[in-house]
Amino acid sequence: MFFVDTLELAGLGNHSYLAGGRAGAVAVDPPRDIEQVITAAARRGVRITLVVETHLHNDYVSGGLELARVTGALYLVPEGARVEFPHGTVADGDTVAVDEGLTLRAIATPGHTPHHISYALQEEKRPVAVFTGGSLLIGAVGRPDLVEPRLTEQLARAQHASAHRLAVELDDDVSVLPTHGFGSFCVSGRTEGDATTIGRERTSNDALVMDVDRFVAKLLAGLEDVPAYYAHIGPANAAGPAPVDLTPPRRADSEEIAARLAAGEWVVDLRNRVAFASGHVAGSFNFEGDGRLATYLAWLIPWGKPVTLLAGTSGELFRAHRELTRVGIDRPAAAATGAPDSWVTDGQSLRSYPLGTFADLAAARDQGKAVVVLDVRRNSERARGYVHGSVHIPIHELRGRLREVPDGVVWVHCASGMRATIAASLLDAAGREVVTVDDSFAAAADTGLTVVPDAAAR
Repeated sequence: MFFVDTLELAGLGNHSYLAGGRAGAVAVDPPRDIEQVITAAARRGVRITLVVETHLHNDYVSGGLELARVTGALYLVPEGARVEFPHGTVADGDTVAVDEGLTLRAIATPGHTPHHISYALQEEKRPVAVFTGGSLLIGAVGRPDLVEPRLTEQLARAQHASAHRLAVELDDDVSVLPTHGFGSFCVSGRTEGDATTIGRERTSNDALVMDVDRFVAKLLAGLEDVPAYYAHIGPANAAGPAPVDLTPPRRADSEEIAARLAAGEWVVDLRNRVAFASGHVAGSFNFEGDGRLATYLAWLIPWGKPVTLLAGTSGELFRAHRELTRVGIDRPAAAATGAPDSWVTDGQSLRSYPLGTFADLAAARDQGKAVVVLDVRRNSERARGYVHGSVHIPIHELRGRLREVPDGVVWVHCASGMRATIAASLLDAAGREVVTVDDSFAAAADTGLTVVPDAAAR
């Protein structure tokens, strides 16, 4: 009897897996903080004998090398992935034992990367699940533009062929277990749900219901900006990531926080948007610890710039530290916990700004106030509808385009409020008067605001 445990990395939109039988197990695309994989194996009472990668990751630092070192497992990387450390390789058709009667069969599925491998988990030689990494996802495929621009169309066509190969070789009831697709920016489109099968994808996935030319045209048309930090993650994984150091960062007092801000370093407040808006250190930025902290901080911060973390509790600080190591931000320069009053020096006061709803925004417009509506969603979100008269600057572009925001009180919105609070804190640090729209965009049309579909505006 086999098992498959899913290890969810919600902040990055990824899944890793531990699969095995009575005694042995394989870890697939493990995260950098390997303790959770080891804990899952201990809970099952199995030994990790095998660690495999579906591809060289661009969106997170892999824990595969360290997990193999700690457990003594065989570490397999797809043939063709250029790495700089000792490893085993796996090629199309290779079969590797996991436990008695349980094997992995490698299936070449290029597209997300040229060297991509999927792994069919076989019980007594019968496929029961397939780990698809960034190949066939839930209702989508992995984006093909992360390797080299000149290869993008070629890899998009390879994604179509790889999806069809999986559908031909595997039965409808085989579970599809992707690494990406749960909010990851490695996905080429929107995905829904957290479980699927070959049979379900056969009838719903564009790669399996469209001809190759139509599929490729739609895929390429839907590609959006690649997170800036991806450029650093691939090389880190190729070089061989160092073990994670989760010892507490050095503690910063109010004078050090002020000095780091004066030096142009980043001071990041991890508290929720309500707490931050109520009172925060002038010049600090708000990346909520329970949001997409790693993704957006790694995307927006100039790579390598020192970052100081501010948190309400030590637990909140530790969780953020762990999350950031997954994207290569290993050691915060300093940190402080407690009440925000303790983070400012004598004579300084905390800054604050209001939160509002779309109904509040509509009321402010009706009253004739000088209101600037700033939409920081992605282009694809904007295309599905936007507030008439709003300015559009995607969150990842805002830091370099602050001068484009018109004069007036800036009401910042996204889809739910998480990105809006990041944007509001950037504007607040630049001295702008802001309001965070802490509301769902779905509510905008019900307030009297005019929501215009992009096609209707052209």
